[in-house]
Amino acid sequence: MRIDAIKNGLVIDHITAGKAMEIVGLLKLEELDCPIAIIKNAPSKRLGKKDIIKIDADIELNTEILGYIDPDVTVNVIKNGEIVEKKHIALPETLNNVIACKNPRCISSCEQELPQIFKLTDRENRVYRCLYCETKAK
Repeated sequence: MRIDAIKNGLVIDHITAGKAMEIVGLLKLEELDCPIAIIKNAPSKRLGKKDIIKIDADIELNTEILGYIDPDVTVNVIKNGEIVEKKHIALPETLNNVIACKNPRCISSCEQELPQIFKLTDRENRVYRCLYCETKAK
């Protein structure tokens, strides 16, 4: 398999195997008008297997979404074919309009103008709860 190096763009690396498509969907990467490579089940010394996403464009990524899906990912910023920055992503303290509350009685389910806000309540178990009704995110 041959995937060319990118000149200017981003490489999302160390994605837990099988989570690349979820990242593509939530970040809406399929809507971009640039080359994107999704590598699934690549060998990794640290993880055994990993996914990688290469984006051949310098775009802004929502790190809240990346941190929520897989807080162990790294984002390499590529300029002129060289890595100029390596960002380590962590679990975000809050999620704004990333996921929706599943509680039908929650005010955020009834009031369309309210943002969907979740707070990290248990870092070890990666538990987020709705700011309005305390419902646990799934």
